[in-house]
Amino acid sequence: MNKDITNRDVDFAQWYTDVCQKADLVDYSSVKGSMIIRPLGYAIWEEMVKVLDQKFKETNHENVQMPMFIPESLLNKEKEHVKGFAPEVAWVTYGGNEKLDERLCIRPTSEVLFCEHFKKIIKSYRDLPLLYNQWCTIVRWEKTTRPFLRSREILWQEGHTMHTTEEEARKETLQMLDIYKKFQEEYLAIPVITGKKTNKEKFAGAEETYTIEAMMYDGYALQNGTSHYFGTHFTKAFDILFLNKDNILEYPYQTSWGVTTRMIGGLIMVHSDDNGLVLPPKIAPWKVIIIPIGNVDEPLKELENTLKENNITYKVDLSNKTPGFKFAEAEVKGYPLRIELGERDFKNKEVTIVRRDTLEKIKVSFKDTLDTILKLLKQMQTDMFNKALERRNKMIYSVNTYEELKDVAQKKAGFIKINWCGSEECENKIKDDTTMKTRCLIEDEEVDNCCVVCGKKAITKVYIGKQY
Repeated sequence: MNKDITNRDVDFAQWYTDVCQKADLVDYSSVKGSMIIRPLGYAIWEEMVKVLDQKFKETNHENVQMPMFIPESLLNKEKEHVKGFAPEVAWVTYGGNEKLDERLCIRPTSEVLFCEHFKKIIKSYRDLPLLYNQWCTIVRWEKTTRPFLRSREILWQEGHTMHTTEEEARKETLQMLDIYKKFQEEYLAIPVITGKKTNKEKFAGAEETYTIEAMMYDGYALQNGTSHYFGTHFTKAFDILFLNKDNILEYPYQTSWGVTTRMIGGLIMVHSDDNGLVLPPKIAPWKVIIIPIGNVDEPLKELENTLKENNITYKVDLSNKTPGFKFAEAEVKGYPLRIELGERDFKNKEVTIVRRDTLEKIKVSFKDTLDTILKLLKQMQTDMFNKALERRNKMIYSVNTYEELKDVAQKKAGFIKINWCGSEECENKIKDDTTMKTRCLIEDEEVDNCCVVCGKKAITKVYIGKQY
């Protein structure tokens, strides 16, 4: 346990802040609510961008860049949408020393900008589908902020697509949801639950919102990405039309989907421990940290060449610090594998490899180092996912009465699975009584009882939970 990091079972919120700072992921700035993402934090984000961007391009999406500013009149074109974001909008009222004729919103999201552009370029069915994505910064004036989880300035990705048919747009919505799910489970080693949001919780302006819900170590939910089916909601508001194959004007069908640096917060809260950051090998910018001890120039050079030849990213700690300090620093920063390369060990033709997730020390012969590294990286990725999955599953509870729901909500952390009648009144009552909100609908399970809140006929099951 690192003495500079609060025990996560004692004060989870402080533990999270300690890990973010001690691992050199972020720093606070003079701009309240905005964070400085330091090199390691940004390197993790770059790994996420690299993987996801490739997956988007494999599904024929193209990157674009939209303006940062939205005129107030444009933002107000879709009333439901602007109402949902109004409390979080930041406004520019002056340009230099001159007051602007019209306020400019700093984008909280870019639906209206894309729609304005789509109206200009979509004329015929031959122009569709349009599969666009942008990597950018958005601003939301959050009242309470926390590194990566809620910030006023957010790095994110937002996809915006247009289609000739409802079927094609719905397929796109679910395809992107699946890409997000596989990425988070296969690369971040975070087990997630996906499903449709309730009408109350869906994105402002969407017909349907699908969510990716991850459970953190403390049992709280983190919405780790969303995919929205807009139908013709925005295209009608912006009067976007195209000529179909029969030369008849139609409204195209639209989707939007996105993830943010919030995923880094999820990584921390699912996998890290009281020694600091723990990173799944597939998303770690550097898979290996080498700590030479004494005069080991020759074996160090050989080891570096082996890692380079096999495309294994690594760092070498050549700082003038004690080995013990270097070991502790490597643990705090979450390198998946630490290789201790000492004179005494090398005389015996061996090295020590330490797994960050378990802190298990393994002595291996120098000639077997590469095979061991490859095996351990693969094993760590699997083990970290399975450990998180086992913990999550133990913290999902099913209840059949409202008293049972309130009892579990008060005494246990995690998600609760309930039968629900679908009414917003029952949804609000749960939130008022327990502070829990609906996470997503469970549409692949048969309803086996009445609504736990009102006792009327249930039409679906739903997960509820407290959230970040």
